[in-house]
Amino acid sequence: MATIVKTPSGSWKAVIRKTGWPTTAKTFRTKRDAQDWARRTEDEMVRGVYIQRSASERMTLEAALKRYLADVTPTKKPSTQKSERHKANTLIEHLGKYSLAALTPELIANFRDTRLNSLGRRGQPISANTVRLELALLGHLYTVAIQEWGLGLTYNPVQNIRKPSPGEGRDRRLSADEEKRLFAVLRQHSNPMLAWIARIALETGMRSSEILTLTRSQVDVKRRVVRLTDTKNNEARLVPLTQAATEVFKQALNNPVRPFDCDLVFFGEPGKDGKRGPYAYTKLWNQAKKQAGLDDFRFHDLRHEAVSRLVEAGLSDQEVATISGHKSMQMLRRYTHLRAEDLVGKLDNITG
Repeated sequence: MATIVKTPSGSWKAVIRKTGWPTTAKTFRTKRDAQDWARRTEDEMVRGVYIQRSASERMTLEAALKRYLADVTPTKKPSTQKSERHKANTLIEHLGKYSLAALTPELIANFRDTRLNSLGRRGQPISANTVRLELALLGHLYTVAIQEWGLGLTYNPVQNIRKPSPGEGRDRRLSADEEKRLFAVLRQHSNPMLAWIARIALETGMRSSEILTLTRSQVDVKRRVVRLTDTKNNEARLVPLTQAATEVFKQALNNPVRPFDCDLVFFGEPGKDGKRGPYAYTKLWNQAKKQAGLDDFRFHDLRHEAVSRLVEAGLSDQEVATISGHKSMQMLRRYTHLRAEDLVGKLDNITG
């Protein structure tokens, strides 16, 4: 039986001592609450389903996220680490004061709806995909807390709510005139690497992170291939090069200002530690596209354009996926739909 005692402060403390279980105690405002808790807890012990929840009741979401960022996030890619820190700050702002045990599906659903009806830093509505990714981080935090931290959580509340749909993928194409204007501006920059990086993206469909981390040993201009080892899905692949891409890589590899101790193809200025990282193109890219009148065009749209052109050139879905690194044919769906439009002319020729 549980022991119920009144504390000097006037609250009521329930203490349970049961063979085979650690001594468990909890303090309540009323004696009735203490008795009810003791009865439920003893029943769970008898049935062998009792979980000690004190750790999850003490740990706030803010503390849990800080532990996650310290223990789990460093095992991920640098780009992922940066985005997770940003998402964690948002979760802390809205839910950080709640304990892990106190966060219910209802509270998390309210957070979801609030975010979906909010504006971002630039005055634009928060996208459904942004909220979906924030919930994904929260959900994985609970998974880690349950499976690895042993905090006594009975379930993952994020699994019990609807997740926002990621929505339709971007379908921004680059017209011939836009391409001409864009690269005319890029080539005006004093550092040719800005134009080289954009051209490589458009010719190969590689992601910016894949391009910027390339080392000289990964580029084989004789065989006209690039071997990627650091990819989004952690699967190495060989990317064939067009003649235009090969010429750009030749220029980049023969860059006369390359430091002798730097193996990066596209290198930046030395940091505070004296080491050189990848070329920082983002600010210059944003300025260039604005100057070219392409405010709504993103660097990642170059990858979309490259893959779309591969599809239109007649390559099979499997061949395109081998080049682009997409893990499934479903992920290529928004590119392959363009092929149906190209078939219209062929159908006219048949029926004509």
